[in-house]
Amino acid sequence: MAEFDRLELKPGLAPMEAKLVDSLPEGEGWQYEPKWDGFRCLVFRDGPEVALMSKSGKPLGRYFPEVTETVLEMEADRFVLDGELIIPVDGILSFDALQLRLHPAESRIARLAGETPAQLMLFDLLFSKETSYLDAPLELRRRSLEIIYAAEQHDDLQLSPCTADVEIARQWLDQVGAALDGVVAKRRDGRYEPGERAMLKIKAMRTADCVVGGFRYGTNGKSVASLLLGLYDESGLLHHVGYTSSIPAAEKAVLTKRLEALVEAPGFTGDAPGGPSRWSTERTGEWQPLRPELIAEVRYDHVTGRRFRHGTKFLRWRPDKSPEQCRMDQLQAPAAADRLAAGLEAASS
Repeated sequence: MAEFDRLELKPGLAPMEAKLVDSLPEGEGWQYEPKWDGFRCLVFRDGPEVALMSKSGKPLGRYFPEVTETVLEMEADRFVLDGELIIPVDGILSFDALQLRLHPAESRIARLAGETPAQLMLFDLLFSKETSYLDAPLELRRRSLEIIYAAEQHDDLQLSPCTADVEIARQWLDQVGAALDGVVAKRRDGRYEPGERAMLKIKAMRTADCVVGGFRYGTNGKSVASLLLGLYDESGLLHHVGYTSSIPAAEKAVLTKRLEALVEAPGFTGDAPGGPSRWSTERTGEWQPLRPELIAEVRYDHVTGRRFRHGTKFLRWRPDKSPEQCRMDQLQAPAAADRLAAGLEAASS
């Protein structure tokens, strides 16, 4: 395995990503892990220097000072680890509690860090001491990570479980909604591939992270009625793929002001919205283009021709993701998605 220098201990390395598939792969050579409902986080430490980096490459240390402190207290003092920031609230991982941390006021962050401290869930090792593990097989990376973790005694530092038993992975999938966001499958002989979709993931719900490329006003012309959703294709064009109108009435006034501050053409650089959706009751086909800054996670049922067949359900904002990460390849094929939904329904009955 290769040596690495101090520069490689600095943020800038992209985490390995996962491709959404319709079922858990089976056979020899697979390792299954829970997919935690949190913020993906690469952890860099070089002696007294610690950096927490989000999936989109943004620094997270300012928002999670208690996690930085935990890392500084570790016995190991030179490494790069891959993991997830999570906040358990009443036995359930709270994504909302994570989002509340992304606030400009240090006093509020400090208060929340004391009230709802975050934990670091570790699942991969990229560098340790003078050794790079990027080209090492997952099986060796995992054993080395377990050795590092065994020397630690911190309640807020966790080691994610893993298994080679697909039946256990299916049981984890049944627990999605309480603590888990799905299950991830990795090849035990696979190397760590920064920025590549080299893992597989399965979710109990079909969801997509979309760029809000525009919006439409309601019939009164004063408040937002629907968000227009977009995904990037392979060439970097943002295509309109559908809409969501499931916006709570109590939030519309504040959201409308937020959207109006982002109005800027063109909104979509590929396929653009036409007239009103045939499912919509809006009276106007006009829409307002937005700078591609807001990311919304939505739930959908069917995809036809790279578009959501029906209106989607808004789930949450995703400030931890960058617009460029919202790509077409996260959508499941309709037939595969239908088989998945049928299998999950049968398992729960």
